[in-house]
Amino acid sequence: GKKPDEWPIPPIPKISYPGEEMSVIACKNIDKIDKLVFRGVTTDFFGSPLEISDMHWPWGAGMFATSLGPDDACFVAGANWIKNSGLM
Repeated sequence: GKKPDEWPIPPIPKISYPGEEMSVIACKNIDKIDKLVFRGVTTDFFGSPLEISDMHWPWGAGMFATSLGPDDACFVAGANWIKNSGLM
C-alpha cells in the first residue's frame, strides 16, 4: 500500500476535536452539494460561488493531553502522521 504521506488525507487521530472539525466540513459539503445539484443554487449569500471544500489535516489533531495520575500530565503539540513528530 501507499505510505501515509501519499494518502489524500493522512491518518487522523481518533480523538474528539479532529472528528468534530471533519464532520463540520462534511456537513457543509453535503449542504453545498444539495444546493448545487437539487436546488440550482450556485452562489452563497454574499454572491461567492459555492465550492466543495477539500478535506485537510485538522488544526487540533496534533495536540494530546495525557493524564499521568492525579497530580501529573503531559501535553504534546504539533504532532502529525510522521512518527516522533510533535513537542512535549
